Amino acid sequence: MLKNSKSLILKLITALALSFSFVTAINIETNNNNSCTQTVQAARKKSKAERAAKRWIAMRESGGNYYARNGVCYGKYQLNIAYLNGNYSKKNQERTADTYVYGRYGSWVNAKNFWLAHHWY
Repeated sequence: MLKNSKSLILKLITALALSFSFVTAINIETNNNNSCTQTVQAARKKSKAERAAKRWIAMRESGGNYYARNGVCYGKYQLNIAYLNGNYSKKNQERTADTYVYGRYGSWVNAKNFWLAHHWY
């Protein structure tokens, strides 16, 4: 009887461990897909209205200066320096700004509308 109980407990623990690792793998895959989706959206060709809204925000935030600094905000789009992960290059600022805006607002036009209402984005 004791041998059967140990075997049953071992099987239950193994099943729980496997199910936990399966759920974790699904969560990691889901997070990777969301990240990929945002990156693809950020890399897509922008419409004339999107490009204009992006330029408009850059001019309001920094005068278009990639080296502008205001407290913990840095660059052309005045991104929190934590978002830039230590890479302050123009290319990374552009990519990070696109990812941030598409993830938070869905478009640069929506971000501009938010900026007009709140004076920040």
